[in-house]
Amino acid sequence: MHSHTPDEDIAITDDLVLESLGYKPELKRSFSLFGMIGFAFSVLTCWTALAGSLVVGINSGGPPVIIWSWVGVSLCSMAVAYSFAEICSAFPVAGGQYSWVAILAPPKYARPLSYCCGWFILIGFLSAGAGNGFVGANFVLGMAQMANPDYTIERWHTCLVAYLLLVLAAATNIWGRRALEKLSQAMIIFNIVSFVVVIVVILARDNQKNTASFVFKDFQNFTGFGTAYASLLGLLQSAFGMTGYDATAHMTEEMKDARNDAPKAIIWAVWIGAITGFFFLVAVCFCIVDIDAAASTPTGVPIFQIFESATRSFALGMLLSVQISIISLVSLAFLCAQSSRLAFAFARDGGLPFSKFFSKVDRKSQVPINAICLVVAINMALMSIYFGSVTGFNTILAISTEGFYLSYIMPLAVRLWGRWTGKGPEFLEGSYNLKFGVWLNIIGVLYLAFASITFNFPSTYPINASNMNYTCAAVAVSVLIAAVTWFTTGSKQFSGPQAGAMLQGHAIHAHHIPHSVDGSLETQIMDHKTMDPVVDNKVHSE
Repeated sequence: MHSHTPDEDIAITDDLVLESLGYKPELKRSFSLFGMIGFAFSVLTCWTALAGSLVVGINSGGPPVIIWSWVGVSLCSMAVAYSFAEICSAFPVAGGQYSWVAILAPPKYARPLSYCCGWFILIGFLSAGAGNGFVGANFVLGMAQMANPDYTIERWHTCLVAYLLLVLAAATNIWGRRALEKLSQAMIIFNIVSFVVVIVVILARDNQKNTASFVFKDFQNFTGFGTAYASLLGLLQSAFGMTGYDATAHMTEEMKDARNDAPKAIIWAVWIGAITGFFFLVAVCFCIVDIDAAASTPTGVPIFQIFESATRSFALGMLLSVQISIISLVSLAFLCAQSSRLAFAFARDGGLPFSKFFSKVDRKSQVPINAICLVVAINMALMSIYFGSVTGFNTILAISTEGFYLSYIMPLAVRLWGRWTGKGPEFLEGSYNLKFGVWLNIIGVLYLAFASITFNFPSTYPINASNMNYTCAAVAVSVLIAAVTWFTTGSKQFSGPQAGAMLQGHAIHAHHIPHSVDGSLETQIMDHKTMDPVVDNKVHSE
């Protein structure tokens, strides 16, 4: 027996926890805590996401609703994030929410609930990929239009540029896997520096700032609905800006010391996102000169027009636009990584058609290349809807957030079931325990349920076929797809984590195995495999 360094002990213990859930470690653990915070914040990237959806809030209550709803949404999202951190620390597996549901739900319903949750997350991510490709393409073409005012952006231009960006994101994940961790560290620095530059420049250059009353008090309503209803719609912009904080959960199998660092990365990403989002919104609302001009800008990107008007300079406006565009384009690569790991994990559990093919990991690069190609292909297919129907594509964007929020509700609901009935697993010493966990779970469930309902409301009156919100119909189609696949293949193939053996037997005690410097830890791993044939068979059956 040879001695292990502390880092080697941590890596061995991480792999032991994964094997106790029934999975063979196949992905390379390269992400540090700082790198994962950068990765998670680059996916979340609240202030740039808010920049893209600013007009929604302006029309539905104006700056006061935008700012105060962001505060409320951020606080509620904190409750969800802390709840996720607690669960993730106990069960660090790439499946994230659907794996947690399989482990925490009543045994009788665990598999179908987990399967349904998995489809909600998958649909959310695949729709988000198409949406982020669309936003990235808009940013690229918007800058081209700023530089050449005679250029007119066509829909097919947007589709083709989005295709190119999606292919580049896939290429980065397939051939640039080793650079992702370094890129994530560089991007959090670039992101924060860009945020500071944007705030300072627009506030320093704008000499026609709005009043504090306009920003924090004066209600505006251009929806055609009543005041209360318009305020609810204004919440949507904030909710759109605070999604994707489950990013870390799906990358835990590539993290060093995932059980301890993954919860920290989740919390840090949401805190940084909430703070940067708040100050960005306040600064932009003070600097909005003409919202109608921004909404109708030929660039197709209102924030670009706001930058140019506030700075009174094409060069400065372009500089700020380039910064925000870089963040958006790089986040697309990180989103591709996150989505492909989810698709890989779901296929590994038999949740997808042709699961064996999509769960393969390339031995040389230690990357799920087939899953990456699947994700990008579906992203491109969804993006193609924009060729023929703007309304149809807007529905795809709406279902992304709906899918995320529905998948967020399910693990919190089953966690509450475990707390109240006493039948759920005991979170063991060394995991991320919450002192007020029950209350945070309750706040999270109530907020997510409220938001999921509100996402289905129409946003303009009078309502017609072109402005109707078809999110509920799209969700129904998603549920139908999940139901059909469950009864055709899922009920036979889908397994999920080996929760029963783990929670009832000795395997869960992997959390308690101390670090060793004399090789005893390695011996315990071998003993563990020998003692648990259920886990051992699944791990080595591939």
